[in-house]
Amino acid sequence: MLALVTFVGFTGFVAAVSYWKTKDDKMDSSDAYFLGGRSLTAWVIAGSLMLTNLSTEHLVGLNADAFNHTIAVMAWETTAALAMVVTALYFLPRYLKSGLTTIPEYLANRFDEQTRVIASLLFLFSYVIAILPVVLLFGAAGLESLFNVSETFGISQNEATWIMVWGVGTLGSLYAIFGGLKAVAISDTVNGVGFLIAGLLVPALALIMVGDGDMLAGLTEVYREERPKFDITGDEPGSFLPFGVLFTGMIVNQIFFWCTNQSIIQRALGAKNLAEGQKGVLIAACFKLVGPFVIVLPGVIAYHMFKDTLGPEDYLMAYPMLVKAVLPDALVGFFAAVMVGAVLSTFNSVLNSSATLFSQGIYKLFVKPDAGGQALVRSGRYCSIALALAAMAFAPLIDTSGSLFNYLQKINATFFGPMLAVILLGMTTRYVSAFAAKMGMIIGPIVFYLLVFACGDSVQAFVQSLLGTNEEIHFLHFLALVFVVTTGLMLLVSKIRPAKQAYEQVYTKDVDITPWPHAVKAGAAISIVTILFYVLLAQ
Repeated sequence: MLALVTFVGFTGFVAAVSYWKTKDDKMDSSDAYFLGGRSLTAWVIAGSLMLTNLSTEHLVGLNADAFNHTIAVMAWETTAALAMVVTALYFLPRYLKSGLTTIPEYLANRFDEQTRVIASLLFLFSYVIAILPVVLLFGAAGLESLFNVSETFGISQNEATWIMVWGVGTLGSLYAIFGGLKAVAISDTVNGVGFLIAGLLVPALALIMVGDGDMLAGLTEVYREERPKFDITGDEPGSFLPFGVLFTGMIVNQIFFWCTNQSIIQRALGAKNLAEGQKGVLIAACFKLVGPFVIVLPGVIAYHMFKDTLGPEDYLMAYPMLVKAVLPDALVGFFAAVMVGAVLSTFNSVLNSSATLFSQGIYKLFVKPDAGGQALVRSGRYCSIALALAAMAFAPLIDTSGSLFNYLQKINATFFGPMLAVILLGMTTRYVSAFAAKMGMIIGPIVFYLLVFACGDSVQAFVQSLLGTNEEIHFLHFLALVFVVTTGLMLLVSKIRPAKQAYEQVYTKDVDITPWPHAVKAGAAISIVTILFYVLLAQ
């Protein structure tokens, strides 16, 4: 009963704060609905960035990988901090200077409207096929493993999955459909505080248990007895994240995801000015450096506590077992509310971004070119409803026999490399043509699909024989290869069919782009701390 009270209490508190902060806002313009009226401050941006990214796939999935392998998987978090520094110092000033609402809008300015449409469709496709349904399914699976929802209510696991998918999906949709970006960002921020508190409580309580009341003694024991697990460069066979990918596809993945991905960068595009945007992104980068203590360290602690009872094949149960072992009954409801909040934060954020892409890049161009603010908002809401229903219907049908995390990352990687090549060449060159950009966005994903999916086994066999190895070549290496191939293709095509005139960026003056005076220093400090992780933990 206490668990139910704390669950409803925290969930209701998040909803109440979101309503209170947005009740007087008028959602009658595209800026108000899609960008929060360009009024977001640093802490709201930081909280929304963190919760848009983090969810149960990180808590359960990456902790599970740390249980089976080493803390090398923390690279998903630490290298993200470096990419976010690049966002704050290089990409965001250019985005805000153009007064953008979406990344495809930049491509329209730089190349042409056809390039914008292709980019919008690629973003929407990846969101609909991968992120939206998988986030819901991950959330349902995580809640089931953590709290035995089916057993508690006396129903089958399949029935519990349907109930949780539709429950979380409906709740997340309400924020995105009726509140717009500002409601999403505020709910993310409040949930983010809860996520950080709950996430840090688990390893702290576990170490206290290991150390018989002394957290430092517990950490010392875990480090001493599981020393190989703390090798941040650990590259054992079969690792989910080999160290070598940090210098190939991980760079491409992180720069795309944190610098150019619509569902992420839209929070920064809603900043009241560049200084607030830069502070928000850099604060979120600091949170990413805390991330390993929440989504990696518990996996190592779980290995120390359960290695004799939990086999490698049951690694996904590592984090749920740890939570059940250390969490007091009074905190179970709060922890469940935080988990639900993390899932719906990712879901409603991606849903809001999808609506933005549709209304700005599809509806306004093809359906109603003269659409005003209210018509665009209305089309965005209709799009959100349709996508939410489709995601909730499709999520329980996804095959869960394989790795959902790998499925999500591979689907996204199909578009990451080519899209990043197009955006980077658009920013760093003046004569790469619109025709070359369209070629890159169409051919690049096809090449990745052939290398990793359609002809994956044959390609693996050929590359393994070429390199003289029996180990599987990680898909992030192919991501880097496709990025290079797409870049080369675009440069070659632009030589044959160059742009008719050089691109010049126009300052729209929609946002004050005076930079935060301490942005460079803060970015340098974050970069140094990230590098120190690898220097101090390398074995």
